[in-house]
Parts: sequence; structure tokens; C-alpha cells
Amino acid sequence: MTDEHTDRGQFSPDDLGRALHDILDHVELGGWGQPPQLFALVPTSLIAEQNPGLVAEDDDSALSPVAQEPLEVSAGDEPYAQLEEFLATATWSPPVEGVALVLEIVVLPPDAEGDLDSAFEPLLADPAASESAARAAARKHPSARTARLAVGALRGGKTLSLMRLQPAPDDDPDAPMELLTHPELASTLQSALAATLDDREAQG
Repeated sequence: MTDEHTDRGQFSPDDLGRALHDILDHVELGGWGQPPQLFALVPTSLIAEQNPGLVAEDDDSALSPVAQEPLEVSAGDEPYAQLEEFLATATWSPPVEGVALVLEIVVLPPDAEGDLDSAFEPLLADPAASESAARAAARKHPSARTARLAVGALRGGKTLSLMRLQPAPDDDPDAPMELLTHPELASTLQSALAATLDDREAQG
């Protein structure tokens, strides 16, 4: 183990990407239909120093995910709505250098947007109702796909989102699941996670 990452903000996007990749692999062992899961990202070197038995000798990762208590999300509710209050109040103290959230979402192809517009257009005067209608329409749309989204943030402002689509029934079961990313993927959630790492007491 090296201590090249011991200073705050010295972890790289690649370190975050590997942690998110490891988290996705871990969560997928439990199958689909799981609730959102939160992970603290702690320097692997620190865990190896304090609890050597928890880190394999060949583990060269910079950050290790530490699972937190499960987040409660009511059945059928959009996870983003249920997570809003938690993300607005959560804080992390050192040695946590990052945080990651994994949740399942519904994704649609771009050409399905017109169908959603027709579902909630009559409800535009009521934002909450239109949002609920849009979510319901998305889940019922014939082109809807379930995906697992992993979003992470580090102290210092680095953020990243990775997504894997649930295989379709006619997909090759032996084919690897494609890992997708984009700078704007879940950007609002990236910002919310990053805000939980702010030194809020110092700022106040």
C-alpha cells in the first residue's frame, strides 16, 4: 500500500470510477429489484492499517466502499424524491473521502419523450402531479428499460456516474453488461452527493 492519496482532494476520477465499478459488481450479486444503497468511500490504505484482515494483500485500490444502513424508499416511489431529504441533511466526517449511491431507475429512448409529454401535459399547473404522471408513464412505456445507476462524489469536487442496463429477455446471458457514462448523467444527484461532503460547520 502507498500513501500517495492521503491528502484530501488527491484522489482521482479513476479512483472514483474503480470504486463505483466495484460497487456495481457487488450490488449485482443481489439481483434486480433492490432498494437504493449508500456507500462511504474510505482510503484503502487506512483500512489496511487499522483492520488488516479486511483488505486483501493484492488489493491495490485507492478507495474502499463501506456499505451504510439501507435507505428506506416506499414501494413504487421514485427514489429521487425519497432521497431528497436525506441528501439535504447528510454530512460525512473524515476519514470518509467520498460517497456513492446506487439505485435502480427507468430509462427511455429519446423518441419516447413525446409519449411522456402527452401523459403529463394536462397537469402542468400542478408540478407534483405532472411529475408523478411522467414517472408512471415512463414505467409503463413499452420501450422502458430498468437500469442500475451508481453515482459518486469525492471531497474536492470530483463526481462521476456509471449506468448498466438490465439485460433484456432476449439478450445473450453470457454477454457482459455494457457500462455507460456521460458528464451530464445524473448531474443533479452528483451535485447533491458532493454537497454532503462540504465542511458545512466550517462554512456556517
